[in-house]
Amino acid sequence: MATKFPVIAITGPRQSGKTTLCKKLFKDYRYVSLENPDNKEFALSDPKGFLEEYNDNVIIDEVQNAPELFSYIQGIVDESKKTGQYILTGSQNFLLLEKISQTLAGRIYIYHLLPFSYSELNVKYKQVLLTHIFKGGYPRIYDKDIHPSDFFPSYIQTYLERDVRTILNIKDINKFGMFVKICAGRIGQIFNSSNIANELGIDHKTVISWLSILEASFIVYRLQPWHTNFNKRTIKSPKIYFYDTGLACYLLGLKKESELKLHFAKGSLFENYVITEHLKNRLNIGLQLSSYFWRDSSGNEIDLLVEEAKTLKIVEIKSGKTIKTDFFKGLNKFEKLANNFIVKKLLVYGGNESQKRSHVQILSWKDVKQI
Repeated sequence: MATKFPVIAITGPRQSGKTTLCKKLFKDYRYVSLENPDNKEFALSDPKGFLEEYNDNVIIDEVQNAPELFSYIQGIVDESKKTGQYILTGSQNFLLLEKISQTLAGRIYIYHLLPFSYSELNVKYKQVLLTHIFKGGYPRIYDKDIHPSDFFPSYIQTYLERDVRTILNIKDINKFGMFVKICAGRIGQIFNSSNIANELGIDHKTVISWLSILEASFIVYRLQPWHTNFNKRTIKSPKIYFYDTGLACYLLGLKKESELKLHFAKGSLFENYVITEHLKNRLNIGLQLSSYFWRDSSGNEIDLLVEEAKTLKIVEIKSGKTIKTDFFKGLNKFEKLANNFIVKKLLVYGGNESQKRSHVQILSWKDVKQI
């Protein structure tokens, strides 16, 4: 895309590998980070002078720290007509995309880089399921061999003290930290802002605002309900998931992977793993997200639904290692309702063997990429 667009933006959570990827792909480009106070001051006080210094084939890291640059970049690329002139990165999606939509629409291609997927890690790090869920996918954990209990406390502290205060001036940062932990305990559940507000003693509008902050900084995301209701009352609120299961495990108080075996959230974390892996795999090959869940008022549910034209891929997610007949009940029920669609049924489970049956494709947790 750098041969087609003047500007490329790579967004994603802190420590997901954006800088490393940019330096690897664009080895001949100059690099400047706006996390550096001197560089940030230069860009803020004299944006025109800054871009005269860094005017061509340059990677600008954490560019949201100097939003004044965007208007000047627009003028520069419109005049130069060059492609691949600027590579921008940022870890605050909301701030970054707001400025992009205002000034660089049509001139920029945007990527989202999430922590490593299983298929990426598996090239070098052979892991069992519980290890992968417990450790998550942040590169530094593997590159520097850091235990999750050493990595995530500082990650969260930095996130709360820097990113959260930058996006929104939250007075009670401790209560916000409690909110993040409450979200971890509600993985895979319908998001109910009123319940959380009552638990924290705050207004439900504040809960909605805080959730937006978690989304903007790539901590959590909302999986939206599918829009077709088959003349039945369907759930219209989203579910919440974490972009990284390792972070979720830390917030749930897990100290070692063996604790996952009997933990109340094991099934939810496995579901989180499968759905997030699917999102990573789509983003990594440049596909837009078209993923949902479906649930009606009677409790019938599809964990993951992928819509592609008139075809629906419906996925049941079970953490058990043994395939049971009742695993297919929800898939079969939905297939009967969706008679106007081509339906492909899949089951992802905690076992190691994938197999193709006449009525459903069964995938091991290792083979989520095949969705």
